[in-house]
Amino acid sequence: MSKTNFQELLDAGVHFGHLKRKWNPAMAPYIFMERNGIHIIDLHKTAVKIDEAANAIRQIIRSGKKVLFVATKKQAKDIIAEKAASVNMPYVVERWPGGMLTNFPTIRKAVKKMASIDSLMGEASWKNLSKREKLQITRQRAKLEKNLGSIADLIRLPAAMFVVDVMKENIAVREANRLNIPVFGIVDTNSDPTNIDFVIPANDDASKSIELIISVMVDAIKEGYSERKVDKDAEPTEQKDGERTSPKLKKGEIRARLKARKEAEAAAAGASGADQKEKFAEKPYFKKEVESEIVVEKTVEQEETIEKAEIQEAITTEVIEVETIAQEVVEQETVVTETVEVETITPEPVEVEAIAPESVEQETIAPEPVEVETVAEIVVASKKEKTTKTVKAPTKTPAKKAATPKVKKEKE
Repeated sequence: MSKTNFQELLDAGVHFGHLKRKWNPAMAPYIFMERNGIHIIDLHKTAVKIDEAANAIRQIIRSGKKVLFVATKKQAKDIIAEKAASVNMPYVVERWPGGMLTNFPTIRKAVKKMASIDSLMGEASWKNLSKREKLQITRQRAKLEKNLGSIADLIRLPAAMFVVDVMKENIAVREANRLNIPVFGIVDTNSDPTNIDFVIPANDDASKSIELIISVMVDAIKEGYSERKVDKDAEPTEQKDGERTSPKLKKGEIRARLKARKEAEAAAAGASGADQKEKFAEKPYFKKEVESEIVVEKTVEQEETIEKAEIQEAITTEVIEVETIAQEVVEQETVVTETVEVETITPEPVEVEAIAPESVEQETIAPEPVEVETVAEIVVASKKEKTTKTVKAPTKTPAKKAATPKVKKEKE
């Protein structure tokens, strides 16, 4: 039975696509017509695809797995947050954290950091922190809560992912495709549906269209929860039918029974082994094998006795050699060594001749004779120098004017 009504889809504006010039040719099978430059989506195909996606999500939830909802555009953020939180499903409505699926352990570390901050706030040491430290920690906590608070309960990778606007969330779709996670997506006429496992051709810009499709998915999740609960209730009844009626045993009794069982098994194994040996002994090939084994054992024993005898002989010869060496050492000690006179050699006296210093002849350096000039010659030379000197003519200086005495005029 169809879960979606054609009239409801029409009233919500699910059939409106994008402009003709922005279309993706891969969406041609889902386009009904084109009017006023806008593509119209075939709502009959949309209804069928919605039912298929809802059934698949119901089966996933029934198996105990989770579906991740992704929508970061303004029209869908509030709707996804409200609907997904109502069924306790993880969702991402802020910026998609790169590597959330492919690098999931790192994202889990950030979530654990948020939990450690919460535990720190509840301890008594929180009061001892300064105001600035508290402010920094609370800001970090708020940032983590904004980006990762909605996936705090996501312990392992999700079993599926539901995306609104595949073109905008292309990074999330690529990560899911790399990890072989099935993708459910609302695909408009401008998007590529090739990477989407469950395509829902619909208008991904209208809030009414998004709310209608998400509500159908949420109803399917609720049905999956109810079916899972019924399956869990049916399991214990089946176990009760096959339960034992014997009373419970204590630990000591259990150990005693286990020990007796082991001993019985060992005895049975020993008896069976002896019986098998007897059976094989009757057969001729087994007798030959036994005789060969006995011969081998005898040869091994003979070789061991020969080796022991050789080792004893070697030990006796070594003992005799050691005794002879000891006797020789004792004889050498009894022999008296001849005394050797050691002549003391006295050193001969050495005559040391005193060496007299040789007489050094000192040469007396006579001063050179200095020619002394006579007084008369000195006077003549000085006169000649005076005559050779040039005499400069005196320059005439202008005569100064006689200063006229200033006469004070007598006052009349």
